[in-house]
Amino acid sequence: MALKLVNAALIFFALYMGIKQGWAMFTGKPEMTEMFSKWAIGKTGLMALGFFTMLGAILVLFPKTFVWGNFITAAGILVIIAFHLKDKDLKGVAIELPFFLLSLLIIYLQHPLANE
Repeated sequence: MALKLVNAALIFFALYMGIKQGWAMFTGKPEMTEMFSKWAIGKTGLMALGFFTMLGAILVLFPKTFVWGNFITAAGILVIIAFHLKDKDLKGVAIELPFFLLSLLIIYLQHPLANE
């Protein structure tokens, strides 16, 4: 039971971060625009990434779409990690890596409301 509560807390943290970061990308916050423009991702691309980031975060809430939501979230983070590696920006990778691992941990622990 305690493990389910911990996983539920991790899911809500991932939801919060996904919505927060996704909204920042979708609305074109200056720090997001600056970061993604160095990778030649324009406003439309940034909006699409923001949309999928928020979609993935929301899908994680429901047992039937849980794995897909985590897949979308992890894929988006992996793309950002790849861009940071391309730039040899290990600090950027270090910032993104815990969020990537969080998606994997949440999948491993499974959805707390899923039927056993």
